[in-house]
Amino acid sequence: MIEHRGVNYDVGTVMGVNWRPDYHPQTTERELEIIKNDLHCNAVGISGKDINRVVVTAEAALSLGLEAWLNPSDWTNKPPEPTLAYITEAAKAAQPLHERYPGKVVLSVGSEFTLFMQGIVPGKTFMERINTVFKQGFVKSGQHNRPLNDFLAKVNEAVRSVFDGPVMYRSLSFEEVDWSNFDLIGVDHYWAEKIKDRYIDMVKPLFTHGKPVINTGFGFNTTNAPIVGMASTMGDIPFFSILLHQLPVVGRFVRSKLKVVQERDEALQAERLTDNLKLLDRAGFSGAFIDTFIFSHYPYSDTPKYDLDRASSSLVKYFEGGRHGTTYPDMTWEPKEAFKAVAEYYGKQTED
Repeated sequence: MIEHRGVNYDVGTVMGVNWRPDYHPQTTERELEIIKNDLHCNAVGISGKDINRVVVTAEAALSLGLEAWLNPSDWTNKPPEPTLAYITEAAKAAQPLHERYPGKVVLSVGSEFTLFMQGIVPGKTFMERINTVFKQGFVKSGQHNRPLNDFLAKVNEAVRSVFDGPVMYRSLSFEEVDWSNFDLIGVDHYWAEKIKDRYIDMVKPLFTHGKPVINTGFGFNTTNAPIVGMASTMGDIPFFSILLHQLPVVGRFVRSKLKVVQERDEALQAERLTDNLKLLDRAGFSGAFIDTFIFSHYPYSDTPKYDLDRASSSLVKYFEGGRHGTTYPDMTWEPKEAFKAVAEYYGKQTED
């Protein structure tokens, strides 16, 4: 049984654009109620750049009886020193929550630093580092592991000086982390066709440390397209149009559309997600955090070319323009089939 049954919930990660432009505390509280009572989660992973937003959301989750797994995320392409200062500030802010809700607060010191922070691998931008990492032979060389672990050691020391609760890191499967510094082992591990026969084998070494192993990020988009990786459909949407759409005046005249229109298939997304949960369960993962609950940058549309939700792994489809759902009339979204599948899977585990 998966002990920590969770979903990732973004309150405003910033990577080019703010991922939760429609953030509002009252909406957040209502969505957390749904996550607990209807999705049957007992944990929620809270991501965002604004530390106050992360802490306020965590407090709301904790008051409902959910575990709060904090993942403050400054993905603005900073080098190590300001990244360390940011994480330390977040740890200080998390300490009062840990004191009030002992055993219910987990702090992630970061995620996928090899890609999201300068200084581990060559490249000034995220895309430059992606290109470096995927050069033939780079991962096998392991040259990223030493600078990564040197930085994580500094982070661990700084965080432990201000935060007494459990600490983890959300790794990539090819990052060989020194896990002796952490209480839990986190890995963002997405299923894909090319690794289907070794999906679990790739992370088996993580189970040799005698610590709980958590899949901190996995999911599937809402089409029948073959799964080639976690960002398999990101290129289907012009990013610049999403950026323009956020601008106060210009945004009204810009509407993003899919470059490639794949067939929408909510049932397949639900099936893939259920199968993935079963794989993690059998492998002995202590926790699972589905990515993600809502992604309002990729709204649903009845017109296929404008249906950006097809490229999203979210459990609910978001409506623009003030449209509300039918299942939850007070919400501007509607649960997908994947929501129902996860609710059923987690619900059965709750009963057991």
